[in-house]
Amino acid sequence: MLTTQRKQLILDRLAREGQVVAKTLAAELQISEDTIRRDLRELAQAGRLQRVHGGALPASAAAGDMKVREQLSTGEKLELGRYGASLIRPGQVVILDGGTTALQVARHLDPGLRATIVTHSPTVAVAAAAHPQVEILMLGGRLFRHSMVNVGAAVIAAAALLRADLYFMGVTGVHPSAGLSTGDAEEAAVKRALHERAAETIVLASAEKLMAASAFVVAALTDTTAIVVPRKTPERTLRALRAGGAKVRLAT
Repeated sequence: MLTTQRKQLILDRLAREGQVVAKTLAAELQISEDTIRRDLRELAQAGRLQRVHGGALPASAAAGDMKVREQLSTGEKLELGRYGASLIRPGQVVILDGGTTALQVARHLDPGLRATIVTHSPTVAVAAAAHPQVEILMLGGRLFRHSMVNVGAAVIAAAALLRADLYFMGVTGVHPSAGLSTGDAEEAAVKRALHERAAETIVLASAEKLMAASAFVVAALTDTTAIVVPRKTPERTLRALRAGGAKVRLAT
């Protein structure tokens, strides 16, 4: 089998089964594990998959920058944003992560809502500012332009002083075994800090994030109050997430 054929087989299997085990595939193709590992390494360098111990998982298409993510699953993000906004109650302190889905939550807040929105995203803060009765608290730090969020020690220190009712966490990967993940170490650290300061954490996950993984782990699926997914999410994906311990809700 040619290298290009092996690589396509790996990608097809990832799409169909959600993982590749190097030892199993090597035995099936009657080639060395080193050959499979080399294929996985090259595919990972091309951004086509996420390597893990013993094999690989699908890479998240949501790992691109904001301009890329703005073009992905736009209808689903609108659906998720409306649902997320409907969960916010008057008087609550709510942490809104950065990202395109969080931006939809901010845009769809109830016009009469009185609440406090905490965010480390300038774009989310500006969107929330359109609601005159919403108090906005920004967490400052170094601006990570890739995701348009503030990161670093200053954000984590400010988060330690919070007690929030609800945190809408943004991630690029939601996988039954790999958990919740994102593509940058500093972003992951900030997300963990915010998660620790909220009574409830909800992940709003569009299709390109489901059954995919990125390099830096944020939390296990079981650590969240709910993973909210689009209404048209395939049943096999729902079963897999629930088998991984996630409390899955459909955006309605």
